[in-house]
Amino acid sequence: MTFTDQLLQFVLSGVMVGSIYALIALGFTMVFNATEAINFAQGEFVMLGGMSAVAFYGARVPLPLACLLAVLLVTAVGLLFERFTLAPLKRVSVMNLIIITIGGSIFLKGSAMLTWGKDAASLPSFSGDTPIRVLGATLLPQAIWILGTSLVVVAAVRLFFDHAAVGKAMRAVAANRFAATLMGIDVKLMVACSFALSAAVGAVAGIIITPVALTAFDRGTILGLKGFSAAILGGIGSGPGAVLGGLLLGVLEAMGAGFVSSGYKDAIAFLLLILMLLVRPQGLCGARGSRKA
Repeated sequence: MTFTDQLLQFVLSGVMVGSIYALIALGFTMVFNATEAINFAQGEFVMLGGMSAVAFYGARVPLPLACLLAVLLVTAVGLLFERFTLAPLKRVSVMNLIIITIGGSIFLKGSAMLTWGKDAASLPSFSGDTPIRVLGATLLPQAIWILGTSLVVVAAVRLFFDHAAVGKAMRAVAANRFAATLMGIDVKLMVACSFALSAAVGAVAGIIITPVALTAFDRGTILGLKGFSAAILGGIGSGPGAVLGGLLLGVLEAMGAGFVSSGYKDAIAFLLLILMLLVRPQGLCGARGSRKA
Protein backbone atom coordinates (compact mmCIF):
# COMPACT_ATOMS: atom_id res chain seq x y z
CA MET A 1 0.00 0.00 0.00
CA THR A 2 1.44 3.36 -1.04
CA PHE A 3 1.59 6.40 1.23
CA THR A 4 -1.32 7.98 -0.68
CA ASP A 5 -3.42 4.85 -0.18
CA GLN A 6 -2.56 4.84 3.52
CA LEU A 7 -3.45 8.50 3.85
CA LEU A 8 -6.81 7.95 2.14
CA GLN A 9 -7.49 4.95 4.36
CA PHE A 10 -6.82 6.96 7.51
CA VAL A 11 -8.92 9.89 6.30
CA LEU A 12 -11.91 7.69 5.46
CA SER A 13 -11.62 5.83 8.77
CA GLY A 14 -11.32 9.13 10.60
CA VAL A 15 -14.39 10.56 8.88
CA MET A 16 -16.37 7.45 9.85
CA VAL A 17 -15.41 7.70 13.53
CA GLY A 18 -15.66 11.48 13.41
CA SER A 19 -19.27 11.19 12.26
CA ILE A 20 -20.06 9.44 15.55
CA TYR A 21 -18.22 12.11 17.52
CA ALA A 22 -20.17 14.76 15.60
CA LEU A 23 -23.51 13.24 16.59
CA ILE A 24 -22.46 13.05 20.24
CA ALA A 25 -21.19 16.64 20.13
CA LEU A 26 -24.51 17.68 18.60
CA GLY A 27 -26.27 16.19 21.62
CA PHE A 28 -24.03 18.20 23.95
CA THR A 29 -24.85 21.34 21.95
CA MET A 30 -28.63 20.91 22.21
CA VAL A 31 -28.60 20.62 25.99
CA PHE A 32 -26.02 23.39 26.41
CA ASN A 33 -28.12 25.83 24.40
CA ALA A 34 -31.16 25.11 26.54
CA THR A 35 -29.52 24.99 29.99
CA GLU A 36 -25.99 26.45 29.60
CA ALA A 37 -24.76 23.27 31.29
CA ILE A 38 -22.80 20.29 29.99
CA ASN A 39 -24.75 17.03 30.08
CA PHE A 40 -22.10 14.48 30.96
CA ALA A 41 -24.72 11.72 30.68
CA GLN A 42 -24.69 12.13 26.88
CA GLY A 43 -22.21 9.29 26.47
CA GLU A 44 -24.52 6.99 28.42
CA PHE A 45 -27.33 7.73 25.96
CA VAL A 46 -24.98 6.46 23.24
CA MET A 47 -24.23 3.32 25.26
CA LEU A 48 -27.92 2.73 25.98
CA GLY A 49 -28.73 3.01 22.28
CA GLY A 50 -26.31 0.23 21.41
CA MET A 51 -27.10 -2.00 24.39
CA SER A 52 -30.89 -1.74 24.05
CA ALA A 53 -30.71 -2.44 20.30
CA VAL A 54 -28.66 -5.58 21.07
CA ALA A 55 -31.21 -6.60 23.71
CA PHE A 56 -34.16 -6.15 21.35
CA TYR A 57 -32.37 -7.99 18.55
CA GLY A 58 -31.47 -10.80 20.94
CA ALA A 59 -35.18 -11.12 21.75
CA ARG A 60 -35.72 -12.02 18.06
CA VAL A 61 -37.02 -8.59 17.08
CA PRO A 62 -36.13 -7.79 13.43
CA LEU A 63 -33.05 -5.58 13.24
CA PRO A 64 -34.75 -2.45 11.78
CA LEU A 65 -37.52 -2.62 14.39
CA ALA A 66 -34.98 -3.31 17.16
CA CYS A 67 -33.09 -0.14 16.18
CA LEU A 68 -36.29 1.92 16.11
CA LEU A 69 -37.41 0.61 19.51
CA ALA A 70 -33.96 1.34 20.94
CA VAL A 71 -34.13 4.97 19.77
CA LEU A 72 -37.63 5.38 21.25
CA LEU A 73 -36.55 3.79 24.53
CA VAL A 74 -33.47 6.00 24.93
CA THR A 75 -35.51 9.09 23.98
CA ALA A 76 -37.89 8.23 26.82
CA VAL A 77 -34.92 7.73 29.16
CA GLY A 78 -33.58 11.17 28.21
CA LEU A 79 -36.96 12.75 28.90
CA LEU A 80 -37.31 10.98 32.26
CA PHE A 81 -33.73 11.88 33.13
CA GLU A 82 -34.54 15.57 32.75
CA ARG A 83 -37.93 15.31 34.47
CA PHE A 84 -36.62 13.59 37.61
CA THR A 85 -33.24 15.30 38.00
CA LEU A 86 -33.28 18.83 36.58
CA ALA A 87 -36.95 19.83 36.28
CA PRO A 88 -37.69 19.88 40.06
CA LEU A 89 -34.78 22.25 40.70
CA LYS A 90 -35.19 26.02 40.91
CA ARG A 91 -32.44 28.63 40.53
CA VAL A 92 -29.68 26.05 40.59
CA SER A 93 -26.20 27.00 39.44
CA VAL A 94 -24.64 25.67 36.26
CA MET A 95 -21.99 23.85 38.29
CA ASN A 96 -24.68 22.02 40.25
CA LEU A 97 -26.38 21.05 36.99
CA ILE A 98 -23.12 19.59 35.71
CA ILE A 99 -22.62 17.61 38.93
CA ILE A 100 -26.17 16.27 38.65
CA THR A 101 -25.55 15.06 35.09
CA ILE A 102 -22.35 13.32 36.23
CA GLY A 103 -24.35 11.56 38.96
CA GLY A 104 -26.97 10.63 36.38
CA SER A 105 -24.27 9.21 34.15
CA ILE A 106 -23.03 6.97 36.96
CA PHE A 107 -26.60 5.86 37.68
CA LEU A 108 -27.31 4.98 34.03
CA LYS A 109 -24.02 3.10 33.74
CA GLY A 110 -24.73 1.09 36.87
CA SER A 111 -28.28 0.35 35.75
CA ALA A 112 -27.00 -0.91 32.39
CA MET A 113 -24.48 -3.17 34.13
CA LEU A 114 -27.18 -4.67 36.37
CA THR A 115 -29.56 -5.10 33.43
CA TRP A 116 -27.26 -6.51 30.74
CA GLY A 117 -24.13 -7.55 32.62
CA LYS A 118 -20.48 -6.69 31.95
CA ASP A 119 -19.97 -8.62 28.71
CA ALA A 120 -19.42 -6.73 25.47
CA ALA A 121 -22.05 -7.16 22.76
CA SER A 122 -22.48 -6.37 19.08
CA LEU A 123 -25.02 -6.15 16.28
CA PRO A 124 -24.74 -7.68 12.80
CA SER A 125 -23.69 -5.34 10.02
CA PHE A 126 -26.63 -3.72 8.29
CA SER A 127 -25.42 -4.74 4.79
CA GLY A 128 -23.01 -7.61 5.25
CA ASP A 129 -19.24 -7.61 5.74
CA THR A 130 -17.87 -7.67 2.18
CA PRO A 131 -15.25 -4.87 1.95
CA ILE A 132 -15.76 -2.03 -0.51
CA ARG A 133 -12.80 -0.64 -2.46
CA VAL A 134 -12.61 3.15 -2.68
CA LEU A 135 -9.62 4.10 -4.86
CA GLY A 136 -6.75 2.61 -2.85
CA ALA A 137 -8.62 2.30 0.44
CA THR A 138 -11.00 -0.32 1.84
CA LEU A 139 -14.24 0.34 3.69
CA LEU A 140 -16.74 -1.94 5.36
CA PRO A 141 -20.36 -1.50 4.25
CA GLN A 142 -21.25 -0.42 7.79
CA ALA A 143 -19.03 2.64 7.31
CA ILE A 144 -21.37 3.78 4.52
CA TRP A 145 -24.30 3.35 6.90
CA ILE A 146 -22.50 5.41 9.54
CA LEU A 147 -21.70 8.25 7.13
CA GLY A 148 -25.12 8.23 5.50
CA THR A 149 -27.07 8.05 8.75
CA SER A 150 -24.98 10.82 10.27
CA LEU A 151 -25.65 13.07 7.28
CA VAL A 152 -29.39 12.36 7.48
CA VAL A 153 -29.52 13.04 11.23
CA VAL A 154 -27.56 16.30 10.95
CA ALA A 155 -29.78 17.47 8.08
CA ALA A 156 -32.95 16.46 9.96
CA VAL A 157 -31.85 18.33 13.07
CA ARG A 158 -31.08 21.43 10.98
CA LEU A 159 -34.51 21.28 9.31
CA PHE A 160 -36.16 20.73 12.70
CA PHE A 161 -34.61 23.87 14.18
CA ASP A 162 -35.25 25.94 11.06
CA HIS A 163 -38.84 24.95 10.24
CA ALA A 164 -40.58 23.10 13.10
CA ALA A 165 -42.47 25.22 15.64
CA VAL A 166 -40.88 23.35 18.55
CA GLY A 167 -37.44 23.72 16.98
CA LYS A 168 -37.90 27.47 16.58
CA ALA A 169 -39.06 27.70 20.20
CA MET A 170 -35.95 25.82 21.34
CA ARG A 171 -33.79 28.25 19.35
CA ALA A 172 -35.59 31.16 21.01
CA VAL A 173 -34.85 29.70 24.44
CA ALA A 174 -31.20 29.24 23.43
CA ALA A 175 -30.98 32.87 22.28
CA ASN A 176 -32.72 34.51 25.25
CA ARG A 177 -34.58 32.64 27.96
CA PHE A 178 -36.25 35.68 29.46
CA ALA A 179 -37.48 36.98 26.12
CA ALA A 180 -38.74 33.52 25.20
CA THR A 181 -40.73 33.39 28.44
CA LEU A 182 -42.28 36.78 27.70
CA MET A 183 -43.37 35.45 24.31
CA GLY A 184 -45.25 32.62 26.01
CA ILE A 185 -42.77 29.82 25.35
CA ASP A 186 -42.69 27.12 28.01
CA VAL A 187 -38.97 27.10 28.81
CA LYS A 188 -39.15 23.97 30.96
CA LEU A 189 -40.86 22.07 28.17
CA MET A 190 -38.18 23.18 25.70
CA VAL A 191 -35.45 22.01 28.08
CA ALA A 192 -37.18 18.62 28.31
CA CYS A 193 -37.38 18.49 24.50
CA SER A 194 -33.66 19.24 24.25
CA PHE A 195 -32.83 16.28 26.49
CA ALA A 196 -35.17 13.98 24.57
CA LEU A 197 -33.72 15.05 21.22
CA SER A 198 -30.12 14.78 22.40
CA ALA A 199 -30.86 11.31 23.77
CA ALA A 200 -32.37 10.25 20.43
CA VAL A 201 -29.34 11.50 18.51
CA GLY A 202 -27.03 9.75 20.97
CA ALA A 203 -28.99 6.51 20.59
CA VAL A 204 -28.65 6.62 16.81
CA ALA A 205 -24.89 7.09 17.19
CA GLY A 206 -24.68 4.14 19.56
CA ILE A 207 -26.67 1.87 17.26
CA ILE A 208 -24.81 2.53 14.02
CA ILE A 209 -21.35 2.18 15.62
CA THR A 210 -22.14 -1.09 17.45
CA PRO A 211 -21.66 -3.40 14.42
CA VAL A 212 -18.05 -2.22 14.00
CA ALA A 213 -17.17 -1.51 17.65
CA LEU A 214 -18.42 -3.66 20.50
CA THR A 215 -20.68 -1.99 23.02
CA ALA A 216 -20.70 -2.51 26.78
CA PHE A 217 -22.07 -0.84 29.90
CA ASP A 218 -18.93 1.28 30.35
CA ARG A 219 -18.37 2.21 26.70
CA GLY A 220 -20.32 5.47 26.92
CA THR A 221 -17.81 7.27 29.14
CA ILE A 222 -14.96 7.51 26.64
CA LEU A 223 -17.35 8.25 23.76
CA GLY A 224 -18.97 11.00 25.80
CA LEU A 225 -15.63 12.59 26.63
CA LYS A 226 -14.57 12.51 22.98
CA GLY A 227 -17.90 13.99 21.94
CA PHE A 228 -17.38 16.72 24.52
CA SER A 229 -13.89 17.36 23.13
CA ALA A 230 -15.39 17.64 19.64
CA ALA A 231 -18.02 20.10 20.90
CA ILE A 232 -15.33 22.27 22.50
CA LEU A 233 -13.14 22.02 19.41
CA GLY A 234 -15.94 23.22 17.14
CA GLY A 235 -17.40 25.72 19.60
CA ILE A 236 -19.78 24.61 22.33
CA GLY A 237 -23.32 25.70 21.48
CA SER A 238 -22.72 25.68 17.72
CA GLY A 239 -24.40 22.97 15.65
CA PRO A 240 -22.10 23.36 12.62
CA GLY A 241 -19.18 23.57 15.03
CA ALA A 242 -20.16 20.24 16.59
CA VAL A 243 -20.10 18.57 13.18
CA LEU A 244 -16.82 20.22 12.19
CA GLY A 245 -15.20 19.41 15.53
CA GLY A 246 -16.30 15.77 15.39
CA LEU A 247 -15.00 15.20 11.88
CA LEU A 248 -11.71 16.99 12.58
CA LEU A 249 -11.18 15.05 15.79
CA GLY A 250 -11.89 11.74 14.06
CA VAL A 251 -9.45 12.42 11.23
CA LEU A 252 -6.67 13.65 13.54
CA GLU A 253 -7.20 10.65 15.80
CA ALA A 254 -6.95 8.25 12.85
CA MET A 255 -3.82 10.01 11.56
CA GLY A 256 -2.18 9.85 14.97
CA ALA A 257 -3.03 6.17 15.41
CA GLY A 258 -1.83 5.33 11.90
CA PHE A 259 1.36 7.36 11.62
CA VAL A 260 2.44 7.52 15.28
CA SER A 261 0.93 4.84 17.52
CA SER A 262 -2.54 3.53 18.31
CA GLY A 263 -1.63 3.91 21.98
CA TYR A 264 -1.95 7.69 21.59
CA LYS A 265 -5.39 7.55 19.95
CA ASP A 266 -7.39 8.48 23.04
CA ALA A 267 -4.81 11.00 24.23
CA ILE A 268 -5.16 13.02 21.01
CA ALA A 269 -8.75 14.01 21.84
CA PHE A 270 -7.84 15.31 25.27
CA LEU A 271 -4.69 17.05 24.03
CA LEU A 272 -6.80 18.90 21.45
CA LEU A 273 -9.29 19.80 24.19
CA ILE A 274 -6.57 21.32 26.36
CA LEU A 275 -4.96 23.19 23.46
CA MET A 276 -8.29 24.60 22.29
CA LEU A 277 -9.20 25.79 25.77
CA LEU A 278 -5.81 27.50 26.05
CA VAL A 279 -5.59 29.01 22.57
CA ARG A 280 -9.17 29.55 21.44
CA PRO A 281 -11.74 28.81 24.19
CA GLN A 282 -14.69 29.79 21.96
CA GLY A 283 -13.85 26.99 19.50
CA LEU A 284 -13.26 27.02 15.76
CA CYS A 285 -16.66 28.50 14.94
CA GLY A 286 -16.05 31.38 17.32
CA ALA A 287 -18.44 33.63 19.15
CA ARG A 288 -20.85 34.01 16.26
CA GLY A 289 -22.01 30.41 16.46
CA SER A 290 -21.46 29.73 20.13
CA ARG A 291 -25.03 30.26 21.22
CA LYS A 292 -26.99 28.98 18.25
CA ALA A 293 -28.06 25.42 17.61
